[in-house]
Amino acid sequence: MPKLTRRVVIQGAAACAALAAAPGHARSSAAGTLPVPLALVDYADVDLHSALQEEQLDHQLQLLMSLDEDSLLKPFRQMIGATAPGPELGGWYSYDPANYGLEGAYAPSATFGQWISALSRMYAVRRRPDIRAKVLRLNRLYAATIDERYYEVNRFPAYCYDKLLCGLLDSHSLVQDPDAMGIMQRTTNAALPHLPGRAIENGVGWRPGKDQSYSYDESYTNSENFFLAYHEGAGSRYKTLGTAYLDEAFYGPLSEGRNNLAGLHAYSYVNSLNSAMQAYLTLGSERHLRAAQFGFSLLTQQSFATGGWGPNERLQAEGTAGLCRSLADSHHSFETPCGSYAHFKLTRYLLRVTGDSTYGDSMERMMYNTILGAKPLLADGRTFYYADFNNRGRKLYSERRWPCCSGTMPQVAADYRINTYFQGHRSLYVNLYLPSTIRWTVAGSAVLLTQATRYPFDSAIEFAVQATRATEFSLMLRIPAWAAGAHVAVNGRPEPSDVVPGRFFALRRTWRTGDRVQLELPLPTRLEPIDAEHADVVATVAGPLVLFPIVDDAPVVTRAELMAVRKSGAAVWQASTAAGTLSFLPFTAIQDEAYSTYLQVSNPA
Repeated sequence: MPKLTRRVVIQGAAACAALAAAPGHARSSAAGTLPVPLALVDYADVDLHSALQEEQLDHQLQLLMSLDEDSLLKPFRQMIGATAPGPELGGWYSYDPANYGLEGAYAPSATFGQWISALSRMYAVRRRPDIRAKVLRLNRLYAATIDERYYEVNRFPAYCYDKLLCGLLDSHSLVQDPDAMGIMQRTTNAALPHLPGRAIENGVGWRPGKDQSYSYDESYTNSENFFLAYHEGAGSRYKTLGTAYLDEAFYGPLSEGRNNLAGLHAYSYVNSLNSAMQAYLTLGSERHLRAAQFGFSLLTQQSFATGGWGPNERLQAEGTAGLCRSLADSHHSFETPCGSYAHFKLTRYLLRVTGDSTYGDSMERMMYNTILGAKPLLADGRTFYYADFNNRGRKLYSERRWPCCSGTMPQVAADYRINTYFQGHRSLYVNLYLPSTIRWTVAGSAVLLTQATRYPFDSAIEFAVQATRATEFSLMLRIPAWAAGAHVAVNGRPEPSDVVPGRFFALRRTWRTGDRVQLELPLPTRLEPIDAEHADVVATVAGPLVLFPIVDDAPVVTRAELMAVRKSGAAVWQASTAAGTLSFLPFTAIQDEAYSTYLQVSNPA
């Protein structure tokens, strides 16, 4: 097994301790959960050979390494009245009480903890000494600024504290910073007197003498990192804090199957479902697991074909035409880096706990159709904030510099590895089909599994096995729900068992060096309506890829014309229509072209 980190340790939390000896990972029919949650692999145990993911990671890493350290510490120093040398980063990151607002100094220092987290994860991937050295320096410079005054003048004390906690936890577990836990304890001591003591809904005032602008903190997301700190050995007070900050007014209706998402801030409330998952893992609370599962099911019911959700950063009411209306009246369709970060975390938790491949399907759709196509974060703070699914969409940078998405995008870029594979009892789950190599130890045998593919632009996927000795284990292959007709062969011989879409296919055998697995996933074209009431407004989808028509003004086409779309290049599709040839691109290939996500078909039936 890979060395234990906090991401692996949480599989043995109180909720599952009694089941730790259970053999295998067959799904439990009673609870819909695995006997023991799947474990995450270590960052360093996976090498990705996929250009899109690797280029995104390397760009974010280079940018974070280039940021001036005095600039990063400047708002901390200013907020406690200390000398603050160095240039301003500007935008949301700066501290300027006279220029507060979405277009100004909105959330000073807020992304610092996320950047420490991202650098720690990137160090775990690349193992470069200079990355570790930067994390250690920044942590010590930050430690010199720990002071209650920081939280007294901060409009978002719980939000900023949560990000600092995340960065320090990652510094401890991934960078092995010997001071990180002590710095975290001092940070908590300074923060707690200025936190509400429980989850407070967004927009509800709780700070005496402060105006309404101080009410938009997000304390309802804090429990996840409190519980993770407890698992990391920070002490029982973090378990107590995690329990106290559970947003029961939110989770209660969801656990009973009641939809209460309408109108809520999209990213933060979806992110809070990760706290519900930690409540299940830490406290054994089935109620919180039900809340997260039902919340996710509601999310998929109000998602675009891309997997994105929350136009104008608001979740939708059940049975409304909000998504369809947004195609014409909003270019703010999905808060991409932040939304994908929350979505990936939630689907990781749910897949690990349930073994349900549905969550992997959702993760894959989100990856290809949103975040992998995001414009890169720039050194002046320009950030890709919203994916635009409008009828006249374009990829644009946010007008706000260093917004919240500049914190989550580097974290997302580091995490592709831990989304790709999961490990169970003598089983390795392949969740994402990416050119990659994983190093895994099972029953004393060192196994190297190499995945070669051009998927999702080609249907063929091949795995090559190397093992220090013959070893029995299960290779679990995710078969997407849309992949009817998928088939599997081992060493050229077709597997006799049915390959069922929407499940993991189990290959249990004794594996030897030289064994090869061939997986064929057909990539069917299909049309997905935006909602049940608008069956004539459809997205064209091939496998997991939404195909975006490259048009200034979307034409009305027929269903048959769209279904006849064909590849005409490595990442180009075309369809012949009455108006002429219509070209389509996946989101990852779109640059500055105008595009649509949905087209109206003239024959909806």
